[in-house]
Amino acid sequence: MSYELSGKIKLIQETQTFSSGFTKREMVVTVEEGNYPQDISLEFLKDKISLLDNLSVGQQVTVSFDIRGREYNGRYFNNLVGWRIQGDSAAVDDGYHQSAPPADQFDSSPFDSMDDDIPF
Repeated sequence: MSYELSGKIKLIQETQTFSSGFTKREMVVTVEEGNYPQDISLEFLKDKISLLDNLSVGQQVTVSFDIRGREYNGRYFNNLVGWRIQGDSAAVDDGYHQSAPPADQFDSSPFDSMDDDIPF
């Protein structure tokens, strides 16, 4: 099942490459629904990273994404994984929706180097 959110780009981070070859890039979109704006972090994996190349901070976008969840050391994490972006003028998409494989199919987890003391 896929979801959508619309808002203004607040931040686009650089691509991260892990020792296993796994790559991801994150962006933050500010959504103005409800009483308070919400800053929503989304990640783009592997070939979907290129969808962020022609975007800029302050641009209004609609992002299609999937919700991924997993357990790591007795803790549970959720990620919003983007697969399409519609900007001010046109969609930024590769023409098909291909979900990322489950996190346990990667060679190593990006959380391998994290401390167990996560601040949330």
